[in-house]
Amino acid sequence: MTNNERARHDLSDILEGFADQMRTITQLQRERAALTASASVRQKRVTVTVNAEGTVIETKFNSEIADLDYPEIAKAITEAAQQAAAEVAQRGRDILAPVSQNRNRLPKLSDLVPGMPDLSRELRIPEPPVVSTAPPKSPERLATQANDEPESQTPPRRGAATDSGW
Repeated sequence: MTNNERARHDLSDILEGFADQMRTITQLQRERAALTASASVRQKRVTVTVNAEGTVIETKFNSEIADLDYPEIAKAITEAAQQAAAEVAQRGRDILAPVSQNRNRLPKLSDLVPGMPDLSRELRIPEPPVVSTAPPKSPERLATQANDEPESQTPPRRGAATDSGW
């Protein structure tokens, strides 16, 4: 087999592997999209179900919900939704785990093209930050917002539309 034939064969194998990976990803994404998770709290008085994105799709109260006051019901709904969302997120990660494993088995461009740099280290997608589950205006949220806001370097002009005297 000549070098040219070998290169074509290698490229064909890579393209076939890529096509297989795309079919696998499509199937796994369908499985993930069909996920739901439910969580019950306060002795099963409140049950919340979420879809694969963590969006609440159903909330149920059992007949003993009257034993709770409104603040307890509100807290229970939030707690159950957070538990269900955490469960569906973990199940989604578990379903998609084979994609990462397959990606690590595919040859790198630098393996196929001599002298080509290995860009996989530079092109890693950063991990998203952990999303807060704290309620609005809670100390945790206020501290995070304060850290995220850049401080203005220029003082506001007097007499401008943003002046508090307006």
